[in-house]
Amino acid sequence: MSGAGGFEAHDEQDGYEGRGAREGSRDREVFPEDTEKMSDGLGNGDDSTGNAGDDHESGQGADAHDAGGAGSAGGGGPYAPEDPAGNNSPATDPHHTPRIPLPRASVEDTGRPLPALEEPVPSVPLVLEHRVLKALLGAWALAACSAEETAAVEDHLGVCGACADEALRLRGAVGLLQRPESLDLDPGLRTRVLEGCLDRRPPRIPVPEWATPYDAETARLDALLQDFGDSEWHAPVRLRWFDADEATSRRTTVAGVMAHLMSVDGLVAVALGLDDPMGEVQADAPTPAGRTEAYWRASHFPPTRSVRTPWREQSHDLVRTVSFTGGTSGKLEVAYGDFVLPLHDAMLDRAFECWVHAEDIAEAVDYPYEPPSPRHLNRMIDLAARVLPAVLAERRQKGLASPAHGRHLVSAGGPGRTLRLEIEGLGGGEWLIPLDSPAAAGSAEHEVAHVALDGVEFCQLAAGHVPPAEAAAGQLGDREAIRDVLFAAASLSRM
Repeated sequence: MSGAGGFEAHDEQDGYEGRGAREGSRDREVFPEDTEKMSDGLGNGDDSTGNAGDDHESGQGADAHDAGGAGSAGGGGPYAPEDPAGNNSPATDPHHTPRIPLPRASVEDTGRPLPALEEPVPSVPLVLEHRVLKALLGAWALAACSAEETAAVEDHLGVCGACADEALRLRGAVGLLQRPESLDLDPGLRTRVLEGCLDRRPPRIPVPEWATPYDAETARLDALLQDFGDSEWHAPVRLRWFDADEATSRRTTVAGVMAHLMSVDGLVAVALGLDDPMGEVQADAPTPAGRTEAYWRASHFPPTRSVRTPWREQSHDLVRTVSFTGGTSGKLEVAYGDFVLPLHDAMLDRAFECWVHAEDIAEAVDYPYEPPSPRHLNRMIDLAARVLPAVLAERRQKGLASPAHGRHLVSAGGPGRTLRLEIEGLGGGEWLIPLDSPAAAGSAEHEVAHVALDGVEFCQLAAGHVPPAEAAAGQLGDREAIRDVLFAAASLSRM
């Protein structure tokens, strides 16, 4: 501060004490005129202790300035420096309050005895009459009693058999009032939400009803493959099927299974005029097995995760193409080499194989996989039931099925001997399978055998994953007819 009302610049970090310390450290000589100017600048020169003027008159103030630097001699002003000797230091001044409080000493460190803890007063058990305790059983079952009432009721239940039985019945009734709800989302929630959205705003180009199983199964398999690492893609998978009534298998990997699905889906793509995923690779036979073996041989390295993208793009192209045709393309035929299927049935066949091989992949990586929706599962079973008469006739021609006793020729469309195929569970139903000829009609009046199977188990039989002798849950009637139909169902399987 210079003159009356004037200020000098200083650093914020120094504060008043820091500035005085720097000035005191310079050992600057203080002259009387400087003291007068400083006294004038601070006011009337009076120190906060009331003796600054006396010290200045007797020369003691000058000695104080020489020892500690510029400022008032009493140390009460804002620019009073700290005394190096510790006379006016905040740490030694008993009347000076430190800016940072000192830490408190713990009672354990003082050596003094710890205060005695108050002993909790033991609670007196609640004593209630029998009629009161019996009236509290309902509230006890609902967990609505206080702690004392709960203890009293539970003590009473140990000595009163009638109340114990009543409490057991009431506790069981509480469970019926509100069943515990799972924190997991309802598995059908997504389907219901999507159906509600589509009902409000139907798609401009809808997917044909007969193509929805293939669309759903390819989407489920793609979701399974989404988080696979290199180890999962190279996990060993064993493909199983029946050939000439004998179980057959082929070892490959998860990526090899996807290459197999893509090469066989290519049969449908070629029928629709799309690109063949085989490219320039020539198969020895235009069958699913021949195309798969040719694709595997043409790969210089074992298939890896790179096969997922072309397979998924091809499945999208198939669904998109049949949707753009408005469902009229269902009359096309898809050649499988040694047999032909209409496009409607071929898409169901591809959906069925996609699900079966998805289960093979899930089993290889130890991951759960659910069967298709009941509506889609019913259509897959219906396809197998419609194909069974033709497969049964072909097996008879090859001598793989025994000629049935009492077989008689029937006219096309006429009733003949019939086996009732009952499929239980979700997606189930009943089908009448004609045994004499594919052109015959199934008739309940000519029923000679009855077979009952679970829906998923029947599909596993048709996929070649379950032996025919272990498939049927219930059999009644002609044993030879039942055996022929079960082995015919197993012969539907292929690689």
